[in-house]
Amino acid sequence: MRRADFRVAWRILVKEPAYSLVAVLGLAVGLAAFLLLSGFAQYSWSYDAQVPDVEHVYMIEQRSNLQGGTQWQDNAPTALREAAQAIPGVIASTGYLAWHPLNIQIEGQALKLKSLTALPGFAELMDIRAIKGDLNEALTRPDAFAITESTALRLFGTTDVVGRAFLLNSVETQGTARIAAILRDPPANTTIPFESLNGVDLSLIPRMFRDEALHGQQGWPGHLLIRLHPDASVAAVTEALQKFTDEAVKRFGLPPESVEAQEGRKVIDIQLVPLREAYFDRDVVTDSQSVAFDRGDRGVISGLLAIGGLILLLAAINYVNLATLRVIRRQREIGVRKALGFGNRRLAFQFLAESMLMAMSAAIIGLALAAIGLPWFSRLANRDLAGLMTLENGLAGLGAGVVVGLIVSLYPAWVAFRVRPAQVLAGRPDTESPSARRARQALSVIQIAAAMGLASFTLAVAWQTNFSMNDSPGFDPTPLLIFEMNEGRKLQEDDNTQGFVAEMRNHPAVAGITLASDAVGRTRNPWHKEFRREGGKPLMVEVKEVTPPFFEEYGIRPIAGRLFDPKLDHYDPVIPIVINEMAARYLGFASPQQAVGVTLKGRGAFLSDLDAEVVIGVAPEIRFRSLREPAVPIVYQLFSGGMTVTVRARGSVADAEAAVRSVWPKYFPRTELQMSSAKNIFAANYADDAALAKLLGLATLVAMFIAAIGAYVLATDAVQRRTREIALRKLFGARRHDVGRLVARELGAMLLIAALLALPLASLAIARYLAPFTERTPLAYWSTAVALIAALGVVGVAAARQARIAMATKPSAALRA
Repeated sequence: MRRADFRVAWRILVKEPAYSLVAVLGLAVGLAAFLLLSGFAQYSWSYDAQVPDVEHVYMIEQRSNLQGGTQWQDNAPTALREAAQAIPGVIASTGYLAWHPLNIQIEGQALKLKSLTALPGFAELMDIRAIKGDLNEALTRPDAFAITESTALRLFGTTDVVGRAFLLNSVETQGTARIAAILRDPPANTTIPFESLNGVDLSLIPRMFRDEALHGQQGWPGHLLIRLHPDASVAAVTEALQKFTDEAVKRFGLPPESVEAQEGRKVIDIQLVPLREAYFDRDVVTDSQSVAFDRGDRGVISGLLAIGGLILLLAAINYVNLATLRVIRRQREIGVRKALGFGNRRLAFQFLAESMLMAMSAAIIGLALAAIGLPWFSRLANRDLAGLMTLENGLAGLGAGVVVGLIVSLYPAWVAFRVRPAQVLAGRPDTESPSARRARQALSVIQIAAAMGLASFTLAVAWQTNFSMNDSPGFDPTPLLIFEMNEGRKLQEDDNTQGFVAEMRNHPAVAGITLASDAVGRTRNPWHKEFRREGGKPLMVEVKEVTPPFFEEYGIRPIAGRLFDPKLDHYDPVIPIVINEMAARYLGFASPQQAVGVTLKGRGAFLSDLDAEVVIGVAPEIRFRSLREPAVPIVYQLFSGGMTVTVRARGSVADAEAAVRSVWPKYFPRTELQMSSAKNIFAANYADDAALAKLLGLATLVAMFIAAIGAYVLATDAVQRRTREIALRKLFGARRHDVGRLVARELGAMLLIAALLALPLASLAIARYLAPFTERTPLAYWSTAVALIAALGVVGVAAARQARIAMATKPSAALRA
């Protein structure tokens, strides 16, 4: 190609600004959507990629069969760290703990840090480096800790804080420590996020906790990591860890009844999971000591990437159709050029220059759109994607634009090669075969079908998410506020707790207050207990610990008997319990009323003695989990040490929140209050669904925009092909609306074919998405009808201009052309 080819191409494109704008903008929007969605996929598949030799780093997970044994936990007994060091093939074993989250006092204000306690070797395995100060000192001295660069800037506005001392407090302790190092920020896509690191020797950590972290004599869980030799057998290492665990369990002296109840299963199962898989490991259950991070779904990520590729393909099809129509309009010009001696090679260079110019323009605009939209896209995805804007990714985007430009230029160039000068100049154009035209029309139909199917699925996801978030959990969550004391750890009541609860209970803005082991709507402190009726089989049941006012404050009424009453129920000597309706059925009661007054035998997993526990009432089902999880039998028992607090507003929820915030510093001045509404607790279960609905909504808008261009191209093609037919029909008396119906009939047939292709597939996808939900919105399958109506509107609006042109066609001018 010569510079002259590009000059000619530029003049041609400027000569037809409307065509150039539509072609470039369609390709640019498609490329921008592809870059954003593929960037999100790259981000998701690169979790923990910063860890050296990450392919050989594994997490140790456990499953306690004493506690139901249904789900794995992303932690394991800390004793396995030292045990792993003696196993052949293990290069390094380390871990981190979230037992003691830190609050830092700055100018009298308590601020919570996302803090981790690093076990020996953690910084080396994770390749954590200090940009200022001494990391080793921060992790080994009792009066030192480290914070990340972004945390230093957020808290102090500078990173020049090494050596400054601050008051820290944790769950039960407080003390002064200095910042010994400023760390490089962990990447946003890590499953081990932190703002501060400290070692096990930090003075705030009691000696008992320190010894347990290092040696694990009591079996406490921690997050453990091991690096294996490339030739090591994962199965062999897992077997060795399992054998050590089995021997350790024997030393705990479990009651024979607990061992027999396993029926041949191991008390604790152990498995190794690659660290690179942690982000997609959605089967694990978390607890109050888990490190919180967002998890992804491999199928969803792959689906979004496929949608991004589909959008780019649809944009490319648009460009091919537009360019082909333009070639057909320019056939006289091409015929003249060929007659004057232009060979196919020169002609190819000319069309290639036009395509390259448009593709580069589209790539630049697409990159700009992606860069401008990235912050908004990050909020939609609920992820920090700022790291995607790199020079490497920008060059890759430009390269993708150039490659697409080369590919989409092939078919229009082939159509131009087939122009026969003699026929064209004689008024008999012959540039595209009927089969090629039908293939191009089929691609346009696929565009509309893809947009229609995507819109159907998007609406179903959005409606189901909204339904799940607003479905009744068994009580009215509107007046309820949820927060935690002592970082959600189970502790016996102390003077501060009792004083805080008493003052809040008497506050005029507060109608009531109660404590529990966890908030309704999540399960971060799950535990199970064995119950049996006289002469019946044992049943492992999930236990919820609450204070006596729990049911009253939540507005829950009994199905049978009565629920806990602060005036009647106490913690001993008789143990009153409340069971839910499902537990009554599982325990073999014919009706809820039959269960009231019955004494059950209850036994914890580590106890041999049976407690006599009297059922005082049966409660209705309350949703402690998301709609993706089935309801389970639940036993409620009294416990005063639960640290999840529920406050019920007397009037305005805002007034109640202000009351809590005003009283909190009086009793907990060194702990940051983190409060949420009860509705938000439930909504958090569907955060990923909400993000997916928003991303699909964005993709649907882009697909609909591209489909509108495709419909416009179809209408233009139909009018150009049938210009003479329309003129003859008018000569024989056809009216304007007859011509309009002719165009509408052709586009309607294609829309019908698109619907037949898209809607059955969309229905299958909707059914698959809804399958895990125990309750489903009745609107889900109406999304196909709404999508069809939307597609009809988009096609109608897009084709209206060409329909008006057809209706305004003058027969004399059309037949003379």
